[in-house]
Amino acid sequence: MKKYTLFLSFFCATLFLFGQEPMEWNPNYELQLSDYQSPESEINSSLTSFSIYSGSKIDFSFNMNSVSFMFTKNFNSKVKAIFQKNLAVLIAPDSVTANQLLQFGRYDFDLVELYARKIRKKIYEEKGAFSDSKLFQPIFNELQEEMNTVSAQVFKATNLGKDAEMLQKEHNKVKQEINTLSDFCQNCKPKKLKD
Repeated sequence: MKKYTLFLSFFCATLFLFGQEPMEWNPNYELQLSDYQSPESEINSSLTSFSIYSGSKIDFSFNMNSVSFMFTKNFNSKVKAIFQKNLAVLIAPDSVTANQLLQFGRYDFDLVELYARKIRKKIYEEKGAFSDSKLFQPIFNELQEEMNTVSAQVFKATNLGKDAEMLQKEHNKVKQEINTLSDFCQNCKPKKLKD
């Protein structure tokens, strides 16, 4: 009986951990209200304010020896746009406001994918045979800062998504840029650079 209880505890803990795995950006999936799984998320008519923490971010990691690093040109698979459900917070007084915030969250997740593609592209263009891993940090920092500025500007200009028309216009621009950088999707192999 004790072994069974221990196994069940381990199994439940494993399910919890896998349930907390970050969700990678996917062109065929749109975020839902149910994806905002932080305990702080709520839709409650007694609230007088609203807010969102999108839970979207760029994840960049690689683990390879120096020889492998030297001969690797395409780092697309190492740069990911992810959404962390357990950290994503959406607070609204009603479902109309919640859906406006959700639209902003969708925009923001697509913006993160756009900047992940920009990072992949810049790494691809700048990494030479004898580059070392210090090359990545300035690229990442520069584009992360630019992305944060763009997000903050749209956040303010659309009043957190309440200006649906303006938000849709900005979102369409981001989607168009994502398509323009189609060679730099996470699983893509970019075309060879011409000398």
